[in-house]
Amino acid sequence: MAVVFLTIDTEFAWRHHAAGLDVEAIYTRSLEPAGVGLGYQLDRLAAHDLKACFFVDPMPALVFGLAPVQRMVETILAAGQEVQLHLHPNWTGAHAGDRAATFARFQMHEYTLDEQIGLLRRATELLVAAGAPSPIAFRAGGYAANDETLRALAELGFVYDSSHNGGEPAESRIALPPTRIAPIMRELIEVPVTVIEDAPGIVRTFQLCALSAAEMAAALDHAVAEAHAAVTIVSHGFELANRPGTRANGVHVRRFDSLCRLLAARRASLPTAHFADRPVLALDRDDRPLAANALRRRLRQVEQAWSNWVSERAA
Repeated sequence: MAVVFLTIDTEFAWRHHAAGLDVEAIYTRSLEPAGVGLGYQLDRLAAHDLKACFFVDPMPALVFGLAPVQRMVETILAAGQEVQLHLHPNWTGAHAGDRAATFARFQMHEYTLDEQIGLLRRATELLVAAGAPSPIAFRAGGYAANDETLRALAELGFVYDSSHNGGEPAESRIALPPTRIAPIMRELIEVPVTVIEDAPGIVRTFQLCALSAAEMAAALDHAVAEAHAAVTIVSHGFELANRPGTRANGVHVRRFDSLCRLLAARRASLPTAHFADRPVLALDRDDRPLAANALRRRLRQVEQAWSNWVSERAA
């Protein structure tokens, strides 16, 4: 069986802060946009009896207070899903109402080891204060971790990191190959985001806004056929809506619903898991991404064009 980590990065979208929205509007457009946000996702997961990990970024509490993060955490835990740690460090220099005029460095890899330890310690304190269990898994905002991030996490007692993403080579700076998708021991257990080969030498993230339903199905079937150790899927709390958060993105909603059906139908060979379950993972395997397929790619590009030109329109 290939363990599936269905992960949803749950955060305040910086663009809404930059637009000058108040905290309630930022919450709504980031977490509950157009009726297809956190509540919708949790309902669909429950309907299909699936487990998901919500990587929650508590750092906006430094700007807006702890209440919005408490609301996220309570909503997720009440639905029987897990909360783990996410972190966008730019919030440490932000101020409410200033339209993003002030901010700290955006990427974890821009900070020293000691600074990263401090950021992680503070974020953990905030997340626990918001009602979450002490986290054991982490994903850096924008996947922007490096090897020092892994050292910092290990020093703080984390068990898993899921920041390595070969589809984001500019920011994901853990020293692993872009095609590395199998869990590996690196200070702690690194659980890379799954990628597929989009074209020879180019990989694409297994993410709702990046792959078609057909590509997701092919990637899951490939993982089963090749006895992969794990599949790690990414989404966001706001990803089923357009970027302004004012209307549902029909393409992304259909993809999410299709993914839930796929995982429910394949649960015997692709069981979803929480990191807190500490599932047994085969480490150091050489699992290979799904190979490129020109027809699948072309069909997805047509679908993406529709998503970008029609579904992304503001209401």
